[in-house]
Amino acid sequence: MSKNKLVKSVTIDCVIFGFYERRLQLLLVKHADGIGQGRWGLPGGWILQDEDLDQAAYRILSDLTGIENIYLEQLRAFGGVDRFPVSRVITIAYFALVNPSEYQLIPGFTASEVEWFPVDERPELLYDHQEIVLNALDFLKDKVRREPIGFNLLPEEFTLLDLQHLYEEVLQHELDKSNFRRKIKKMGLLRKSGKKQTDVPHRAANLYAFDETMYRRLVEKGFNFEI
Repeated sequence: MSKNKLVKSVTIDCVIFGFYERRLQLLLVKHADGIGQGRWGLPGGWILQDEDLDQAAYRILSDLTGIENIYLEQLRAFGGVDRFPVSRVITIAYFALVNPSEYQLIPGFTASEVEWFPVDERPELLYDHQEIVLNALDFLKDKVRREPIGFNLLPEEFTLLDLQHLYEEVLQHELDKSNFRRKIKKMGLLRKSGKKQTDVPHRAANLYAFDETMYRRLVEKGFNFEI
């Protein structure tokens, strides 16, 4: 058996969310060949005979998009009988939150293009990737209520309004400004950077940064953030 033989019954698909221009973004690739040629989908592919699932996820994401050195979390398996048109294939979905400005997108392998799309303006996706994205969004909504998010999505310094927009994008509804700020500040999660916005046509807002020690503590122990 060839060392690099593909396992033709299990694939990996990666749901990568980013946040910029105050909108939640989804990373997609356009297939260069095969039955999905010319269509958009999640970065994904076959695993190799000699690699475990996590290794496959990191390799596939790097090969298709150029993105490396991120934390991928296993989401769940999708195994609908008819999810793949040629044969029975089960896919393992992985999930990550990244700051798009920190990564250069480089399409490769079977991807002709790689691009960020606002989640609510994503194109039609192949196979069952729409179902996978919706499942990941539900997971993210639950996650945002159990632990802080933003450390990997926002720049090092940001305004309270930036953070509020992030939560609004994830939860898909508007939040009361005063209530949101009161609850965020009560956690001790943020610290003032001592700087203000620059080059803005309105009154410059204070810039904040995450207190990394408190952030990691809240990630580990969790919390109930009812907003």
